[in-house]
Amino acid sequence: MKTLGQFIVEKQAEYPNAKGELSGILSSLRLVAKIIHRDINKAGLTNNIIGNSGVENVQGEAQMKLDLFAHNTMKQALITREEVAGFASEEEENFVAFDTERGRNAKYVILTDPLDGSSNIDVNVAVGTIFSIYRRVSPIGTPVTLEDFLQPGHKQVAAGYIVYGSSTMLVYTTGNGVNGFTYDPSLGVFCLSHENIQIPPSGKIYSINEGQYLKFPMGVKKYIKYCQEEDKSTNRPYASRYIGSLVSDFHRNMLKGGIYIYPSATTYPNGKLRLLYEGNPMAFLAEQAGGIASDGKNRILDIQPKELHERVPFFIGSKEMVKKAEEFMCEFSAE
Repeated sequence: MKTLGQFIVEKQAEYPNAKGELSGILSSLRLVAKIIHRDINKAGLTNNIIGNSGVENVQGEAQMKLDLFAHNTMKQALITREEVAGFASEEEENFVAFDTERGRNAKYVILTDPLDGSSNIDVNVAVGTIFSIYRRVSPIGTPVTLEDFLQPGHKQVAAGYIVYGSSTMLVYTTGNGVNGFTYDPSLGVFCLSHENIQIPPSGKIYSINEGQYLKFPMGVKKYIKYCQEEDKSTNRPYASRYIGSLVSDFHRNMLKGGIYIYPSATTYPNGKLRLLYEGNPMAFLAEQAGGIASDGKNRILDIQPKELHERVPFFIGSKEMVKKAEEFMCEFSAE
């Protein structure tokens, strides 16, 4: 049994110029995962954890109590790290510069969706935390700037997620494959359980909120019908599976094969998911596991962000399935 701590130390040798800095950040994220795991498992036992906080985030969405708890836990864990210069979260309008001598001399910035799928907490459905790590582009010795956060996804140095479900699992990549670690609460450690994860090139699952069907572009509608048609040569019809938590839906499809789609719609003309907090980190993981992530036409990791909370249509998962969806998007783009 290899623990996450042991794995991080072993892999640190692959980054001789990092001097253990990236490893230190990953250790902090491991602690965050344990804290959020602990409190999520109290859901239903105390009213201080579940339910609506009565506050809206920058996108005008209701924040759950655990949204705020996860956000503050992540921020406090990272502000103490001498490797982290700044922090941006889906739950906060502006980025936070750690404007101390230690922060000004740090090399990395962190972007996060602290609690993806939090509306599912009250009904005991799996949720997750997503994180993304970049090397800053502003001069060392100065406070971080907006440009440090508005980098295309292919410049990520690490990304990952924690899924809190029947077990808690941390999955991450540093650009050299994807590995998953399952939390053993009796020992208080994450153990390597899924080494070198590979997304099957195709699968039998498509994940999309079909309740929004009438609002989707024609290419998405045609692809859904394609998924539902019977054709033994391509193992269709596919099974429809949609949890409503990106981490949970992606995690299942990564292990079993499938496609997750959150397209543009008449109510969300630019898509609903955020490029920096959800799109880029998940796309990095998908590509490192042999999959694809696209906005329906273009590679997610090549998009140049223009603002912190930019939204993007999202197609991610098994390579053959995403390519087929892209074909439909191109064919019916004018309709």
